[in-house]
Amino acid sequence: METRIFTRIKKMPLTRRNERNVMTIYDELVGRGLIAQVTDENEIKELINNGKATFYIGFDPTADSLHVGHFMALCLMKRLQMAGNKPVVLIGGGTGYIGDPSGRSDMRSMMTPETIQHNCDCFKKQMERFIEFGEDKAIMVNNADWLLKLNYIDLLREVGACFSVNNMLRAECYRQRMEKGLSFLEFNYMIMQSYDFYHLFQHYGCNMQFGGDDQWSNMLGGTELIRRKLGKDAYAMTITLLMNSEGKKMGKTAKGAVWLDPEKTSPFEFFQYWRNVSDADVLKCIRMLTFLPLSQIDAMDAWEGSKLNEAKEILAFELTKLVHGETEAEKAREASHALFAGGGDDSNMPSTQIMPEQLTDGAIGILELMDACRLAASRSEARRLITQGGVFADDNKVGSIDVKFTAEQLKSGIRLRKGKKVYHKAYME
Repeated sequence: METRIFTRIKKMPLTRRNERNVMTIYDELVGRGLIAQVTDENEIKELINNGKATFYIGFDPTADSLHVGHFMALCLMKRLQMAGNKPVVLIGGGTGYIGDPSGRSDMRSMMTPETIQHNCDCFKKQMERFIEFGEDKAIMVNNADWLLKLNYIDLLREVGACFSVNNMLRAECYRQRMEKGLSFLEFNYMIMQSYDFYHLFQHYGCNMQFGGDDQWSNMLGGTELIRRKLGKDAYAMTITLLMNSEGKKMGKTAKGAVWLDPEKTSPFEFFQYWRNVSDADVLKCIRMLTFLPLSQIDAMDAWEGSKLNEAKEILAFELTKLVHGETEAEKAREASHALFAGGGDDSNMPSTQIMPEQLTDGAIGILELMDACRLAASRSEARRLITQGGVFADDNKVGSIDVKFTAEQLKSGIRLRKGKKVYHKAYME
């Protein structure tokens, strides 16, 4: 497999407009800092600017909810569909049997077919908030429909000869795993993803693949397979990974991933996550993730001090509205204002019901309560937070790890606070 020539977008050009002084969708993607690498910039511009791209993005069903890591891909699909292009949402019901080694230091856990199908169903429901499905609109396909039917010998003969093991091992997704061990199962992932593009090109007229920048090698495998087997050109573009100013992937909290499912991450928690991003990251996030006009965002570049808090609230509201709807975004904003203003409206605050069996002698200790509310990753972390003065109950600092709360207190509701910004209510009925 040869490596095709590609263009790497290193920085935003001085102008975002074409010769007619009209901003194209490609100009906008560049202006928002979304494009990382492309195989053929001129051809990709021509396709997406004129609504001629039938493109796909793949989502492996590794959980029963999409998370913030998927957010940029969903927004990209929405932007391109609004510009007249046709999205193909590829659910990895087949590749989910293997597991993508990209960004992993160890092998993913094997999932049962039932779990994979359940996760696929959950993904589709969430995606419908972003993507318009229907005739002549977006379509959703599952690569289990063709990958699980493949004959191994036939695949080796048809596709295997098109891949160089030497080139595959130079790919970043494999190279970083070589020292710790790369299973043959995972080694096949690039071939499976490449076959997806090959199949979609033939059966759905799909001429482009988009994905995160960590998928570049896999995407090149697909374009090259199409060229070698069909003698035709297909194109790939990667989008910038969502990283904070410290170079870490965004979308993680002490409780784990920030999910799009409101049952896993409540609208209030989702709002608070974005409300609490660092000053250094807020404007970048607004530019990359929201649908606010670039002219409005450009004007924010000069904001400093307290204006950055206003920017954080804009970011939190816009993203919560996208994921959960305007009503839930309004509720989350009102709850946030009430809490930080010292108000008493905690109706939209994340909460945990404490059951009678969790009490000992009619009370529950602060360590157990924090564990039940998932306010700390471990008991030792909870102890450290308390001894450092970072835990509050009803606005009173918790001064000892021996503090207990009675059933009567819980029936009135206890408002816990970790640090300055993480709130949670514990209650009994």
